[in-house]
Amino acid sequence: MRNVLLPHTLKELWNILAEEPDALVYAGGTDLLVKVRQGLADPPCLVCLESLEELKGVREHGDKVFIGSCSTLADLLSDSIIRSHFPLLAKGLRVLGSPPIRNMGTIGGNICTASPAGDTLPPLYAMDAELEIRSGDSRHRIALKDFILGPGQTRLKKGEMLAGLWLKKNSNFNLYHFEKVGQRNSLAISIASLAALLKVSKSGLIERARLAWGSVGPTIVTSTELEVRLRGKPLSRETLEGAVPLVRELISPIDDIRATAPYRKAVAGNLLLRLLAVPLSPPPSSPRRLCCNEL
Repeated sequence: MRNVLLPHTLKELWNILAEEPDALVYAGGTDLLVKVRQGLADPPCLVCLESLEELKGVREHGDKVFIGSCSTLADLLSDSIIRSHFPLLAKGLRVLGSPPIRNMGTIGGNICTASPAGDTLPPLYAMDAELEIRSGDSRHRIALKDFILGPGQTRLKKGEMLAGLWLKKNSNFNLYHFEKVGQRNSLAISIASLAALLKVSKSGLIERARLAWGSVGPTIVTSTELEVRLRGKPLSRETLEGAVPLVRELISPIDDIRATAPYRKAVAGNLLLRLLAVPLSPPPSSPRRLCCNEL
């Protein structure tokens, strides 16, 4: 029977990883334990992070917010700071899996699984998320877009772990949209998805855009060229239809059991047109600020 180790502090974790460098680390286990059961992963032991309270929760640090990697998706979905400042992430969380999966799965696990179909990834790419990587007494940050190398591949090294992620509060956007297309209306793995942040002026002009597509390439697809091209143009069908050909050039989908590559190309472009149906939102409101002794 495989050993499962349960550290309660980061010091205990570092000691375990020093003694068991080939151990696999997990929190909720909604992806890893399935792979172990199917024989797709065979580690000498498993290290469960669910008791590391310092890697859970959402904490404000001025204009930035730290989200612990072991925070469950359900806890984040109900968090007032997430709902108030990061509605785009909340939209992605809301359609991710089933309630049992959201209660077990963690934000860190969804990132480190590095699936292009991960529902939190397009919103986090659009928001320029930074990751905090720790190893023993050292820590550093890396942009999420530089962390994920391909399906199931990240820059994590032995002895390192994802401690959490940093997001910057930004009230400049007034259009937030996340949508995924699957083979059914719920509990679906996405065929294609789009996360969008737009700042639209009172006259209807796009002043700023952040766009990220999932399930249409080996990693999440973004395009500074496309975002710049949209600036100064009206949020209209003509503008978005003019951008669709570039979207279909940018992406490199595959054929699989869920959809063909041509279908994914068609859907990815059509998702951009869906922005026309999204109402503009007021700037995010700030929840009551907690005192230090309440955190």
